[in-house]
Amino acid sequence: MSHPRSLSAVPADWREELVATLRLALPLVGTNLLQMAIYSVDVIFIARLGAEPLAASSLSVALTSLLMWAMSGLVGGASPLIAAELGRNRHAVREVRRTFRMGSWLAVASGAGCMIVCAFGEELMLLTGQKPSVAAAAGDFLLILMWSIIPLVLAAHLRNTISALGLAAASTAIAGFAVAVNALGNYALIYGHFGLPALGLNGSAVASVITSFAMLAAYAVVIQANRRLRRFHLWGRWWRAEWQRLRQMLVVGLPIAGTILAEAGLFSGAAFLMGRIGEAELAGHTIALQLAAIAFQVPYGVGQAATIRVGLAYGARNREWIRLAGNIAIALGIGFMVFTALLIWGFPRAILRLYVDPDAPANALMVGFAVQYLLVAAAFQLFDGAQAVAAGALRGLQDTRVPMLIAIFSYWVPGFGLAVGLGFLTELSGTGVWIGLAIGLIVAATLLLGRWSGRDRLGLTPG
Repeated sequence: MSHPRSLSAVPADWREELVATLRLALPLVGTNLLQMAIYSVDVIFIARLGAEPLAASSLSVALTSLLMWAMSGLVGGASPLIAAELGRNRHAVREVRRTFRMGSWLAVASGAGCMIVCAFGEELMLLTGQKPSVAAAAGDFLLILMWSIIPLVLAAHLRNTISALGLAAASTAIAGFAVAVNALGNYALIYGHFGLPALGLNGSAVASVITSFAMLAAYAVVIQANRRLRRFHLWGRWWRAEWQRLRQMLVVGLPIAGTILAEAGLFSGAAFLMGRIGEAELAGHTIALQLAAIAFQVPYGVGQAATIRVGLAYGARNREWIRLAGNIAIALGIGFMVFTALLIWGFPRAILRLYVDPDAPANALMVGFAVQYLLVAAAFQLFDGAQAVAAGALRGLQDTRVPMLIAIFSYWVPGFGLAVGLGFLTELSGTGVWIGLAIGLIVAATLLLGRWSGRDRLGLTPG
């Protein structure tokens, strides 16, 4: 058996698998939380400009985040492929390099497509019924922010690659560096410090672009500086096409992108629904969703670790290891979300102080809505964690098409359908929208856990 500290080592028992999962998941969780901190920094600075700039930025970020996360899912097909290659052969240098190269091509091409969508930002906002002044501000914001998409998708691909190769901790350090760059950029460019012009709302967009390129450069430096990563020669023959590998990445990655679009689209769509209900509701929704999203980063990181651990076991054709890796990750994800649910339920106003002063009269309406939405968020935490990790475990089996169909159905039939119905046809209004979100997550978690439980019967595991 391989050395137990090796990423691709077969665990002797559940304790070794638990330790291996935590060693991989903790830096991924840290990276995800710091990535969220980047967005949180934007909200903290922009919120002080007023409700309308916050509404414009939240709609813009809803669109760009939707696109960027979907494209990150597309190139995220590299993770299970690299893990399976390492599970089959720990010295699969050439295979890893091919997957990395095609993932890089996909990142640039998909990011360019997203930029074209963002160029029509104002028109898209108007089509969704947003107020003209908010749509105009959002359109200007997007024309700047869109330049961050390609470097962000490339950085996500580099993060997935080095994590699958056993260097997840480096991504945490890079994300921390990005938070500092973004905070400094917002401070300087929104308000005009350090002799720079005060650009207001658009200053935050410029700061985001600078941050995205800084992250990409940091990943490139790590890959070149680390001896373990250098032996893969990841930049080698970057011009050479590997069409068969590209097809494999698309088969695995396109459904991942579709799944992310289904889920992120539900939450982004909720922002547009809130914009039609009112500015105070949208502001309260934005802050409540930020807090729920911060909690979600933990099971999401555990799910990323599950993809790699299950992928290694899948490559090794070891059914027992597959079972162990997936079940331990799912238990970790659900366990943490029980804790966050209790925290949000018990102390919603205290948690809101991270963003706003809940006692200020000017914030009373927004805070009231945010508290209502947080109470619903507390109720769906358990299911949010379960569906995130179960989806990650299934990706490790390179099972992505049916989970995508489950996500589309769950989020957009019972989920969005109830969000619209309860939000606009009942007196629940914004709270009704959030109840719809909760139902979508509950249905998705139930179906994905059922598929994971029946993986052997469905022929998803090696014979």
